[in-house]
Amino acid sequence: MARILALDYGKKRTGIAVSDPLQIIASALDTVDSGELIGYLKKYIAAEPVEKVIIGYPLNMDDSPTDATPLVEKFITKFGNVFPQIPVEKVDERMTSKMASQQIAMMGLKKKDREKKGLIDAVAAVIILQEYMGIF
Repeated sequence: MARILALDYGKKRTGIAVSDPLQIIASALDTVDSGELIGYLKKYIAAEPVEKVIIGYPLNMDDSPTDATPLVEKFITKFGNVFPQIPVEKVDERMTSKMASQQIAMMGLKKKDREKKGLIDAVAAVIILQEYMGIF
């Protein structure tokens, strides 16, 4: 089987999580500059088979779009142009960054390490993937 990638796309950074080939385990892969994301994904997808991409879709609590929603929509279009063979599914990402911060706090890391935005983005991507896979 191929892997599933999950993206917590942001204006500056994107957290990336990936499943194992059997799609049982979700793990943090990396956090990359959003401007370099397509290049990063080209290299990764050339090395590993990817079945689909799950992307966190930002919505307000009343289901209205957030300021970040158009950015995600634009990225989804760009991704589809570069990787037309890989389907993209949008997944509600409400509260994932808050949940990621809580998970990181429970790890016992120092406050300085807990506040690293890249770590939060990667853990948020893992949470998105876990929810999609029915693990969480």
